[in-house]
Amino acid sequence: MKLNSENLCLFNFIYIVIFNTIMNSLYEFTLAETVVATGIINNGIKNEKPYFEEIHPRNISTAIDDTAILKCVVKNKGNRTVSWMRKRDLHILTSNTFLYTGDQRFSVIHPQDSDEWNLKIEYAQPNDATTYECQVNTEPKINYAVNLSVRSVDLKNIYDVPERIEAAKAKIIGSQELHIKKGSTISLSCTVNIYGSAISWFHGTSIVQFDSDRGGISLEQEKTETGTTSRLLITRANFRDSGNYSCVPIGAISASVIVHVLNGEIPQAMQTSDAVHPPRPTLFISLLILSTFCNLLSIQHITTKVITFILER
Repeated sequence: MKLNSENLCLFNFIYIVIFNTIMNSLYEFTLAETVVATGIINNGIKNEKPYFEEIHPRNISTAIDDTAILKCVVKNKGNRTVSWMRKRDLHILTSNTFLYTGDQRFSVIHPQDSDEWNLKIEYAQPNDATTYECQVNTEPKINYAVNLSVRSVDLKNIYDVPERIEAAKAKIIGSQELHIKKGSTISLSCTVNIYGSAISWFHGTSIVQFDSDRGGISLEQEKTETGTTSRLLITRANFRDSGNYSCVPIGAISASVIVHVLNGEIPQAMQTSDAVHPPRPTLFISLLILSTFCNLLSIQHITTKVITFILER
């Protein structure tokens, strides 16, 4: 075919159409990749990566035995994981709403379909004072630090009960002296006849630390209209756990119990159970039973002799 001017124009037209089609396809593909990578869309720029909303304070203060809420708002979380880490020992406390610590005072508040992932610490203790990080597992990882301080309580004010609530007092349930076998669980229950009263536990003169290196210490509290019940649990009891334990409520008279951790069996005289146990037989009773049994055997022997004598005659 001869390339005249008309054929040449047609060829150039087809070439331009094909070239434009290919370039448009490449442009759309590149644009799509850019949208995924950077979040650029036709209506403007939108950041699709997770980020923290800076609307809450990063420094939180609370009093001993109060509840602390450390707030964290994560936008564009997607399918990523939000965790809380304690900086003091680099311990992961939570992952989403799952708890990764044996300390049941910790929990995550996450209202359904919300961006809030708040860390809740109940009955705050001085040892809880440190920096906590709200983390999102992006690459690289992003974090939001919150500093918690715990105000100490004046013990003098705790023990000084105003006259108007002089009748308010704590009570340790059970015996005032407890004997526990080494390795078992110490369970102390205390009730206070004041609604909403905060309760602290002391071992000697030191406040009980629920997150100490010892581990195995937990607290359960229940508040009702008639008062507050606090239960202290200490697993794997050892000799260092022996001593005086005080249940110290704010605004009420405290109560104490003495705990003895023993090695081996607990002596009968030290049993604290309310069950009635039969007394052990004494040596006198044992001898009396033996003597009676021997007498019966002797009488039976004599009777046999008499019957034999009569029959022989």
